[in-house]
Amino acid sequence: MLKRLPFLCAALFALAACSHDSDTGGSVQPAPSATATTPAPAASAAPASATTTAAPAASGTAPAAATTVASATTAPAAAATPFVDDGKWVEGKDYFRIEPAQPKWTSTDKIEVVEAFSYGCPACNAYHTTMNQLVKELPSNAVVTFMPASFMPQENWVTLQRAYLTAQALGVADKANDAIYDAVWTTRELSSMNPSGSGLKPREALPTIADIAKVYAKFGADPKEFVAVSDSFAVNTKMKRADELMKAYGVEGTPTLVIDGKYRVNPLKVGMPQSIELTKWLVAKEAAGK
Repeated sequence: MLKRLPFLCAALFALAACSHDSDTGGSVQPAPSATATTPAPAASAAPASATTTAAPAASGTAPAAATTVASATTAPAAAATPFVDDGKWVEGKDYFRIEPAQPKWTSTDKIEVVEAFSYGCPACNAYHTTMNQLVKELPSNAVVTFMPASFMPQENWVTLQRAYLTAQALGVADKANDAIYDAVWTTRELSSMNPSGSGLKPREALPTIADIAKVYAKFGADPKEFVAVSDSFAVNTKMKRADELMKAYGVEGTPTLVIDGKYRVNPLKVGMPQSIELTKWLVAKEAAGK
């Protein structure tokens, strides 16, 4: 078992899954093999602790937190394939059933594929090009959306969660997706790590909402409006619901895929390219009512 270090996820190699231990810390483990121990069953849908939510909402109104899906889903959809169970994918090994089934993250009437992620997670950064490909390969009866995690506050995940949901409310989240990953992991302007790479920045030096707003400004967001909306009732409510659904879905690390609130997949366990095939198979399974 890896020794816990102050800088946890961000200090390890890109394919290390970022795992949730508690609201104040966590551990990072390498992606397990296909024979790894089965994750614990999904937790009940009890509301998340109030300590995981953000500061109280500012007064006044703001745009409602959006429930739209990734803009890439507007590309021509792939053809749906009939569901065939040839024994390749095994429940309890390759994917896990969420019992009882939980609500969807969005209001879509299509089959929903959610990625539980954080821009601060190195494994999510490594996986996001595969995720972009999955968006393109899903049939027209399915959509992809993203649910930001907050369970590594020491690595600024709460602020990144707030920023994503703010950008979603303002309609700029999807087109800025790759740029935010780049700002964290390539240019490092939004990194939680010291420039020397020796550990985490002190809390007071972590990137702020205002810092993140500057990146979203390149995609049409007004920085002042971004900061104001980030502390709105709508965004605070969406953050709380994300924390609740993470627990209800049994998400223990990022990235994790959740299909229609019923199935959970660890894409690093099954393999990144294979996760596309498995997710499409689970979509077909759900469409067939199996």
